[in-house]
Amino acid sequence: TQLCSVRQMESHLQIQVGKLTRREFRLRMGSGELQACILPLAAIEQHLEHMAMEHDWRSVSLMARKVAENLSPKVLVAEAIMAGISEHHMKHPGTLTLKPGTFLAVVSDVIESLSRAGFQNILVLNGHGGNVIPCQQTWDQFLRYFQINLHFLSYWDVLNQHDAKELLKSGHRLPEDLPGHAQEFETSIALKWFPENVRSDAVEDQRDRTPAEARPETGEAFTERIVHRLSDYLKEMIDGRRQQIIPPFHP
Repeated sequence: TQLCSVRQMESHLQIQVGKLTRREFRLRMGSGELQACILPLAAIEQHLEHMAMEHDWRSVSLMARKVAENLSPKVLVAEAIMAGISEHHMKHPGTLTLKPGTFLAVVSDVIESLSRAGFQNILVLNGHGGNVIPCQQTWDQFLRYFQINLHFLSYWDVLNQHDAKELLKSGHRLPEDLPGHAQEFETSIALKWFPENVRSDAVEDQRDRTPAEARPETGEAFTERIVHRLSDYLKEMIDGRRQQIIPPFHP
């Protein structure tokens, strides 16, 4: 029927794992259509006085979905882990944190689920600074265990000093100003894509005044560059031009 055909087309274009039925996923994976998956990592934590605590999750999910849309229908997004390693923000109630061992165990389990589902190219896309070092220190072990093309990348890693100097007014240091924490960069992204998460009356009512320099057009410009470069990165993974070297086992 016509309704059935529309639903088949919608499932073909769907980019979120959780929105597919088991049949839809099975057919797309079995046909060879699905070539890669993005696993976003983030945090639910304080973002100064003016931004909602979900910012890291909203921003990395935004980037992941836009990249998947660019590379549709080859890429899915698996949104499975909202909380991250945020002990350093626990002075501010409302922050959620996972112990490093708990966090890495969950990340490993989700990667294994995606690998067992058939994905050979997985990009773990990070949106929170506190997750970086624990993941980097564990990644060689993950590569040995999973034996797939598994990459870890923070979404701001595709930006550089030139981008900071061209687009930021409040400072150009990496990583202090780009990405910084709830400052001009992150606030600009929020103003463009989820302005309801920014409390304008509180922007200047705090010690750090750099968020006042944020503009939605700055957020749009950064997002365009990030999504374009991440799309190229993932396309290279899919095409076999960006392959992880599996570290050797001890002889």
